[in-house]
Amino acid sequence: MDVEISPTKKIIIFGVEKRSLKNLVWCAITYGVNRLFWIDGYLFCLEVYEKSFEHEIKDRIFPISQICYANFPKYVKTYEIEKGLQIPIVDVSDTKMYRKLLEAILAKEGKTKKENCEENCQLRSGNCIDFKQFIY
Repeated sequence: MDVEISPTKKIIIFGVEKRSLKNLVWCAITYGVNRLFWIDGYLFCLEVYEKSFEHEIKDRIFPISQICYANFPKYVKTYEIEKGLQIPIVDVSDTKMYRKLLEAILAKEGKTKKENCEENCQLRSGNCIDFKQFIY
């Protein structure tokens, strides 16, 4: 039996928007998204069409039509939008693809990893005395 690992060569994102947390989660729920993704203090919502998976299998290029993101310093497993209405959140901080997506988005914003870590530290603790613990 042969096993071949053939990773995706490229991800193409057609739209990136920073949104308020409230608007991001409400949009996700009304659009029918069944989960959000968290990495390094950010929450992501991805809009991916079924044809994207076919394209990835054929050409190893994965198109994402839209990524919306919001600051979300502390990971939680679910987010309650309204009483009784929740959306699950997946911690993808150990996933290479999402790490690359975050790096591309931060580069678009003109932020470095260090600045991002300082920002998240400020959000978590109110100061940056220990921000070095967040640098990878």
